Amino acid sequence: MQTAVLIYLCGVNHDFLINFGLFQASVVELTAVISGLVSVWLVKKENVWAFPIGGVSVLLSAYIYFAGNIYANAGINLFYFIMNIYGWYNWLRKTGEDKHLMITSCSRKEMQVYAVFIIFMFLALWYILRKMADNQYAVYDAFTSSLYVIAMWLMARKKIQHWPLWIIGDVVMVMLCIFLKWYFLGFQYLVYTVIAALGWMEWKYKVKGTQTY
Repeated sequence: MQTAVLIYLCGVNHDFLINFGLFQASVVELTAVISGLVSVWLVKKENVWAFPIGGVSVLLSAYIYFAGNIYANAGINLFYFIMNIYGWYNWLRKTGEDKHLMITSCSRKEMQVYAVFIIFMFLALWYILRKMADNQYAVYDAFTSSLYVIAMWLMARKKIQHWPLWIIGDVVMVMLCIFLKWYFLGFQYLVYTVIAALGWMEWKYKVKGTQTY
């Protein structure tokens, strides 16, 4: 099996391909995968270097998705880049008593507001994307993008609820990438899912007894 579809869409010259037995990947795809995985692992560990490394991954991913006509996810990765800059600043800034930003939980009211935002964003994106003749995956594109926008915002603010949103979106993206034969990206999202589940448990443990989920 080869990621021929992705290679064609990206327009990557064969001199920039790397072979892994039956698999073949472009340097662009492989770099996006590796930097993305490292970034998510660093978030799990509350390491601020997750943001600059994540910035590399999302810019490359934006290029891949745009070339593949997955427009909302392309745009969402550009949004991620901006949020990586904000998150980098927010995690480094000092709060009260000269302390860095701590992990906290959204209130019930905040969660309700974010749920409304997700639904509204999904419906708006779906309406726009389904009018594009070359976007056959509008519903999946709109759904995952809506989840990811809020997840990225919550992550930059160190809110623990960002983890389940990533998990849901990543599971959907695994299935979509497999269908499109984007095997390395599919593997990336699968590992994202596992790391997100571990990160959720680790962050819960860190604030155990101080937050209500």
